[in-house]
Amino acid sequence: MRTPVSRRAVLTAGMASALAGSAKGQAAASAPASRNPVTPASTSADGDLQRQVDAILATGVAGVGAEVMSPCGRRHAFAGTPHDGRFRIGSLTKTFTAVVALQLPDLTVDTPVRHWLPEVTRDITVRDLLRHTSRLLDPGIPALTSAQGYRAQRLRGYAPQELARAALRLGTAPEAWSYANTNYLLTAMIIERITGRSWAEEITDRIIRPLGLDATRAPGESPFVAGPHARGWASFGTGTPIDVTLLNPSMAVGSGALLSSVRDLGSFYSALLGGELLTPPRLAEMTATVPAPGIGIDGARYGLGLAELPLPGGGSFYSHFGELLGYHAWAGATADGSRTAIVYVTGDVTRATMSAMSALIEDGVRSAGSAAVGRACHAN
Repeated sequence: MRTPVSRRAVLTAGMASALAGSAKGQAAASAPASRNPVTPASTSADGDLQRQVDAILATGVAGVGAEVMSPCGRRHAFAGTPHDGRFRIGSLTKTFTAVVALQLPDLTVDTPVRHWLPEVTRDITVRDLLRHTSRLLDPGIPALTSAQGYRAQRLRGYAPQELARAALRLGTAPEAWSYANTNYLLTAMIIERITGRSWAEEITDRIIRPLGLDATRAPGESPFVAGPHARGWASFGTGTPIDVTLLNPSMAVGSGALLSSVRDLGSFYSALLGGELLTPPRLAEMTATVPAPGIGIDGARYGLGLAELPLPGGGSFYSHFGELLGYHAWAGATADGSRTAIVYVTGDVTRATMSAMSALIEDGVRSAGSAAVGRACHAN
């Protein structure tokens, strides 16, 4: 007898597959919350948000953290994770990379990639990279696909050129819109060719320091999650989770390597869509979207480092999902950046997990939160 699955659960599970980064072999089983002994009990500044966080935790993940920001202020809730702890943000990194690329006056998005990277002989543009319409594919990373591969290669370093050569030897995706980390690896390489400085230095000097994102960093080849953090867990399809916190993230330069916190991510997406990081023409380029059926959500579209997702009942919001081995994050923001919602989990995710994360994000960008918070905000 089949158990009915909600439409939201099916669609958000599809989004996880499309926007999740590289670790594609994980199964539904996850570590119990007790494996992250960082908080003796849930902590919260808002009861409604805490109930949503607890509902996500109840799907079997090891820990959850969330923050919602609106004109009324910030609300946060955590369960099984430290207050505002750091985590691997996975593909939310792509939004940072796209911002840096669009800040460069010497970069025009319709210029062929070979103009900066002669080794790329395919007829694709920078816009194709940022929008995932290049049809490039990703090379396999053993540390992300099996427990054996993780144990053997979790500390292995990758040079961007090595990964680029491996990707360019592969064929092409059959779909016009096809998600690939290679797109943002090449974008990071273009940033370095134009500026003469590393991708990490440009991210730090153009976004992290100006916005005061104290919990955000590009870790280079350091395998550690610096600062307070919950451990990451993955089962690789075996049903037995292992601790995967230690990982050299160099395979995800440009596409998924950054560390951050829910508070920093809320500040970043608010500043971006509020017009603090890009000129109006560049922000318009970034938020101009095309259909992205590969995301798995009806009506989903993708711009340059940002997805545009429909809201039930009408309207839409900008978003990105991210995953890097043991950590899963989701960000949402209104078009003007006045409301943001960030949630992350540690451990494997299920359809139920994705459905509960989706509900939190949608509620966060659609309303100011609880009735009490809304009344207080309105009164002031």
